[in-house]
Amino acid sequence: MDPIEARSGAQQGEDTVGQKTIEGTVADAYLALLADRGVDYLFANAGTDFAPLIEAYSKAEANGTKVPKPVTVPHENVAVSMAMGYYLKTGKPQLVMVHVNVGTANAVCGVMNAWRGNIPVLFSAGRTPFAEESGELGQRSGEIHWPQEMRDQGAMVREFVKWDYQLPNGHVLENTVDRALNLAMSEPKGPIYLTLPREVLAAPAPNFTYQSPSRHNAAAPPYPDTRAIDQAAEMIARAERPLIITSSAGRDEADVAKLAALAEAFAIPVTQRKPRYVALPTDHPMHLGFNPDAYVKDADCIIVIECDVPWIPSKRNPKADAKIIHIGVDPLFSQYPMRSFPCDLAISGVIGATLPALTEALATRHAHAHDRVEARRARLATERAAQREQWAGMIAKARDAKPMSPAWITHCLDEAKGEDAIVIKESPITFEHMRFTKPGTMFSIGAAGGLGWGLGTALGVKAAVGDKLVICTCGDGAYMFGNPIPAHYVSAAEKLPMLTVVFNNQMWGAVKRNTHEVYPDGYASKSNREALTYFDPQLQFNKAVEVAGGYGETVEDPADMPKAIERALKAVQVEGRQALLNVICRGV
Repeated sequence: MDPIEARSGAQQGEDTVGQKTIEGTVADAYLALLADRGVDYLFANAGTDFAPLIEAYSKAEANGTKVPKPVTVPHENVAVSMAMGYYLKTGKPQLVMVHVNVGTANAVCGVMNAWRGNIPVLFSAGRTPFAEESGELGQRSGEIHWPQEMRDQGAMVREFVKWDYQLPNGHVLENTVDRALNLAMSEPKGPIYLTLPREVLAAPAPNFTYQSPSRHNAAAPPYPDTRAIDQAAEMIARAERPLIITSSAGRDEADVAKLAALAEAFAIPVTQRKPRYVALPTDHPMHLGFNPDAYVKDADCIIVIECDVPWIPSKRNPKADAKIIHIGVDPLFSQYPMRSFPCDLAISGVIGATLPALTEALATRHAHAHDRVEARRARLATERAAQREQWAGMIAKARDAKPMSPAWITHCLDEAKGEDAIVIKESPITFEHMRFTKPGTMFSIGAAGGLGWGLGTALGVKAAVGDKLVICTCGDGAYMFGNPIPAHYVSAAEKLPMLTVVFNNQMWGAVKRNTHEVYPDGYASKSNREALTYFDPQLQFNKAVEVAGGYGETVEDPADMPKAIERALKAVQVEGRQALLNVICRGV
């Protein structure tokens, strides 16, 4: 880290090698310490508990002190999602702070997604002042400080965080910040929750000295057991039809090449169920699409890699004698109350270490399995060619469909985006019709099912990648959940132009699909107008972006889609402002 310059007010400087000192308040020390630890941003929705931090920010600005950049985010879920997006492209966890219990409540969906998705977020909140008439700086000063107090504020999110703690005083500040960072970044990664009472932040911190760099570190990532690797290699080598199923491989972008090497060397097809990241380039010869069910029934060895739900048992199951291997940091997903997929072998370890070890172990068996592997490679090439031909045929049929088909919208975006654009998927885009050839160019991270993460994640990604094109795709319901006005405000205020495409089908598609699955011959199915499913009247989402100075357009005719994207991209890439396409499309 760069040394922090000595200044008056909140004076900072070098005492001895490896130590820095700050004069000021706990809030001054907190911000300086976070910056020293590599935290670039504070995504915040402020309240009465923020007074010491706001004063510390003003002091830091006056004195030129290095602190995390403050970003005003008018809704808490947008703030959490921004922190997730920024981490996904930088590998650096960021700070979110919200207002006491009410801000925490508003942020819970975002925290749940971070928890289930193993994304580290430094989630923090104020704590209602506890002193009433002590004369202590920061004591209760308004009526709201009584009804907002809770007996156990951390209980609101305790099931969704790795650690929660209330800062008791400035004496343990360094240890608290480092423990928060270390636990968030230790595998399996995830959010933490820190509460900060106003009196504690406002308290003086004379001669506050801390280590730089920190002498506290995250735990080294777990590596796989070599005996388990050998067992897995033997199972795979003996298989005629091995299959890899994943959803979250590719969270670490370096893992994409490792998965590609394993799949290519031993001709193992890779399918992604509900993909959250680019696990394998779509042009890789072993990429067999996004429907594992088509292959599960015939597979004799299934390698489940960082995937919580590889198949739906009520719909599809592997053969009774198929070998099932689960691989991941927590391959049994121990935080899930119930998960009972068959498991002949579970290998714990980061896949960045596990996949190369497995590739190496398989290499020693390749000679004995050479003919089987090459026959499989030829068969998969034929299957893949037929699969791609089918996908192309779907586009030909969708080209003129009205209302517009999601497949056509996806195809048009794919034609325009280029290889480097980053797509956020909280929409019914069809993966089959979009090419992703580079790691880290697609994110679909709503692992807990809390809708509305897309807009904020796209903003966080954009803050991390600078001039690269970021495209956020949302369903109409997800867009409304995403607190669009706050998100569009942040895009304008922070100069983070991106393209948002709303798939406006005027319904909760998932609600309709699931109702039909449970009651295929029921009254709702026959009515074709299921209650609590549709949005009427049709909304002009394009108007929402205009309040923040963005470009908005409604698109209904499929023939108009390519030119509409062209106009929107001109607004984003040439004019430097956000754009939104409100695309009227078909539903389920």
